[in-house]
Amino acid sequence: MGRSETVYGKILAVALTIILCSNAAAYAEEVTVRNATGEYTLLSGYGITHRGFGDTRTQVQTYDTIARFGWFLSDETGRGWYRGRHELLMELPLHLTVDPRVRSMTGGYLLGSWKFTSLEDFAPYVFAGGGVLFVDLGLPTMGSRLDFSYQGGTGVQYFIAKDKAVSLEYRYHHISNAGTASPNEPLNSSKILLGITLFR
Repeated sequence: MGRSETVYGKILAVALTIILCSNAAAYAEEVTVRNATGEYTLLSGYGITHRGFGDTRTQVQTYDTIARFGWFLSDETGRGWYRGRHELLMELPLHLTVDPRVRSMTGGYLLGSWKFTSLEDFAPYVFAGGGVLFVDLGLPTMGSRLDFSYQGGTGVQYFIAKDKAVSLEYRYHHISNAGTASPNEPLNSSKILLGITLFR
């Protein structure tokens, strides 16, 4: 074997070693809720208004589908049971009403969240925020099709893999036109949602 073949063989061996080591390091660094940069969640569930809560008078039932994109704003902070991460959530909701009639509501939400990371198999979280909705319910008591929402709730994610979880959450959900039109009956409701989350 000539000198050039020997040098070439050594360079090839070093290159393969670097590639294998870098791949091993990449696989060793599994994506989990503790080191992910973000999450993608699809939620679906049921909601119903609470007649008599505030000025809510109309019963409205919905089937809800929400696409959620989350960005973690911090590494793990805190100690003990309250250790967790700050997260910014953007949601694209579709609320399909089935009572009193089949109509739809859609728009966008921006939420802040604290996700607890101190448990091995579960990640509880709390969240709050709001957004804008185009409401096509045909209810004369609402006064406007352009409405606003604020909401808050809590949930838990159960890990079915290091980077995947099943999500279950409850949220209080408010819709009104914020006094921009009259009349202004709000819709105060509860929603129960189930979904799947991927961490990236």
